[in-house]
Order: sequence, then C-alpha cells, then structure tokens
Amino acid sequence: MESTVERELKLDPPDGFELPPLDGESLESRLFTSTYYDTPPRSLLRSGITLRRRVENGLSRWQLKLPRDGAARAELESIGGPVGPPEELGRLLTAHVRYGPLAPVATLRTRRGGVRVADGERALADVTLDVVDVLDDGRSTAHFEEIEIELVEGDEADLKRLGRVLRRAGAKRSPGKPKLMRVLDVVEEEALDPDSPALVRLRSLLSQQLIEIEAHDPGVRLGDHAEDVHKARVATRRARALIRATRPLLGDTLMQLGDELKWLGRELGSVRDLDVLLEHLRPEVERLEADRDAGSALVAVLEDERDAARAALLADLDSPRYTDVLDRFITAIASLPELDVPGDVTPIAAAELAELRKAADALADDPPDDELHELRIHAKRARYAAELTAGKRRDAYLDALKRLQDVVGLHQDAVVAEERLRVIAHPGSAIAAGRLIERERERRQEARKEYPAALAEALRSGRKALR
Repeated sequence: MESTVERELKLDPPDGFELPPLDGESLESRLFTSTYYDTPPRSLLRSGITLRRRVENGLSRWQLKLPRDGAARAELESIGGPVGPPEELGRLLTAHVRYGPLAPVATLRTRRGGVRVADGERALADVTLDVVDVLDDGRSTAHFEEIEIELVEGDEADLKRLGRVLRRAGAKRSPGKPKLMRVLDVVEEEALDPDSPALVRLRSLLSQQLIEIEAHDPGVRLGDHAEDVHKARVATRRARALIRATRPLLGDTLMQLGDELKWLGRELGSVRDLDVLLEHLRPEVERLEADRDAGSALVAVLEDERDAARAALLADLDSPRYTDVLDRFITAIASLPELDVPGDVTPIAAAELAELRKAADALADDPPDDELHELRIHAKRARYAAELTAGKRRDAYLDALKRLQDVVGLHQDAVVAEERLRVIAHPGSAIAAGRLIERERERRQEARKEYPAALAEALRSGRKALR
C-alpha cells in the first residue's frame, strides 16, 4: 500500500479556459475512470473521506483519502479488482461499514492535461486541467471542468502564488469540494441561527463530535499521523463537556453516553499522552550531546510503552463496546427531547464560568501542580459550555479560554514529563534524565509566570460575554 500526503488548491475555469504559460514541462495526457464508493447514509462523504476505484490503461487501483490538517489529505493506494477495496484499505473503514456495505455512488471519466511547474531543478507543483464527464451506465449525463494545483516539492507559498497566476488568467475561486460532492445531491448543514433553541444547538454540536470521531477513526487505525488520535480524543472530551453542561436541561438522558465516551477518551488518551511526551522529548534528547545515547534509551522505553498503548487501543476499536458507543451516540442525538427551551443558554455557560472563577479564587500565590491541572479542567468545561451560546463577544471569550488551557496544559505536560522520566530512569541514564528534568522544571516555571495573565483575561472576557 502506497501512502502520500496531497496538498492542493482547486479552481473553477471559465468556458474555453486554457492554462497560461507556466515554467516547467508538460505532463502526459491521461484518461481514467473513477468509481466512488460510500455507505448508505454517505458517512464517508460527511466525514471528508473519499474511497474510489480508478481504472487507467487497464490497471485498477483503489484510493482512500483521509482528512489531514487544513486542506491536506492523506492518499492511500492499493491495486485491486472490482469486487471491493483490498483488505488493507477495507479494515480502515470498520467504523463506517457498520452503517451498511460499501456501494458505488458515482462514476466519473476524467481527461487530464497540464504542466509540472518547476523552479530550476525543483518540481514545485502539478497544475492540471480536468475535463470530467459524469457517467450513467457508460453514457455521459453531465460535464464539468476543474483546475487542480497539487504540490510536489513546493510549499504553501508556491500554492498561493500559482493560484494568483491562474486567477489572473481567468480562473475563479472554488469552494474546494471533492469532485464527488459536485456530482451527488448533498444537502450541506447550514450554520446555526443565533436564536436557535438550545437543544437544536446541542444536537448540532454533538453531531459534529460524532462526525469528527468517525472522520479520524481510519487514521487512528492507520497510525501514521498523531493528530488523528488527538482530534478523536478532543471530540470525546467536547461531547462529554456538552453532556455535562446540559444536564440541568436533560437530567440523566445522556449520562450513560457520557460514561462510555469517558472510557473511549481514556483509551485514546493513553496513546495521545505518550505522543505528546515523545514529540517534546526527542528534540530535547538531541541537544544532550555527550548524554544523547542515554537520553535515546529513555525515549526507547517510552516508545515501547506507546506501542503497547496503541496495540490496546486498536483492540478496543475492534471491540463490540466501541461499535456500541458509536451506535449509542447516534441514538442519543436522534432521541433528544423537543423541550421548549429558549435559545439563550447563557445561564449554563455562566455556571461554568462561576466554577472557573471559584477555582481561581481558591488558588494560592504558588499553587500545587494538581490545583493548576484542575483549573485547566474548569477552563475546558467553561469553553465547551460557551460554545452553546451566541453573541458578539463569545469568540473572544472562547479564544481567551483556549489560551488559558494551552498555558496550563504546557505546565501539566512538564509535570507529567518529569514524573515519567523519574520512573523510567536507571543508573546508566540518570545524568541524562536529570538534565531533561531540569529543562522540564524551567518549562513549568515559564508556564506558571504566564498563567495568571491568561486566567485574568479569560475571566474578564467571560464577564463581558455572558452578562
């Protein structure tokens, strides 16, 4: 199975558009047919995942595209026939095929030509013009054209620059939707009206968290991008915070779901916490010079722990309990009661802000580590509760809460790093561990200097947003 990360920009060409002169070599013209697959409720499409079988020059390849940061997507490719995706791709979609079997939803025939733009010997990007026919039983029923700029060795600046060149030549900005979304009759969810009832807002926010878990489930299983675990874990945390915040409205209606999400978040967290620790310690170890080998031995211990945690997580994802959590999530969203609750849920957010202020007031000048960790939990709860509200000053409040979370989170990361280093250190790595611990203490002290201002701003912004 081949894996690449694609970063591209899509543009819409006007009628009769031709690519302007570009520095580089012409790409060989191509003709291929792509059959797109999805589950009955289109769970791949709503998650930003694409599965297609592409046939070109008699060779059949299956391609699976997964969401990545920003506009980037990971593309996995494997040779396979028409019966279904190869097992190595199919196993990544376990969470989705529970909705029903994968089936063709559209077939497109694409004629592609273009230029590989270069800067000297460096290939920057492929700029292509796609002429696409929508096929029904082999006959063309619709037609559209699309420009794609896909980075090869270039960067985001090159992508933007080439976009400007093509727009000056007449191309128009595009929403950047995958080709499949241009073909299927998909009803996109509209932005919530500020006056939407509280439970409408809750249903929308919970649905977003379920989609986020399903979107990153294949990436968690694949295991090549730590952010997939992070984003799935954040979705479980945000959903739990929403459930907790709306308990005054719903009682225990969602509490069982919240308990199961706590389990899932804990399993994801076992991997995520080690990812964060390793990402931080690896460059620190490189700076140890004479003690680098001993530091690398410490990192190797943590990597073994991470491998074990990942194996346990994968077993959890293949368990009936995980499938039940996802199904329970769907049922809970669909069965939310239609209570006559006004759209203004400020009292809920205000209650969480009051808890944050109470925790802040109880802090000493030099509070213990565990109390700062509790402060971060209160900030997180206040932030997710505030997402249920509206108002001009809400976004500033959310930004301030995130800043507080980040600062106190760095403090907690340093605390955890020191604790782990003390546990795994042995006589041969004691000096390396000691040097690393000293740096963690410096990082902790920096966070302690920064958090009071971040806390004051969060409380001030909350008072303005929720009054």
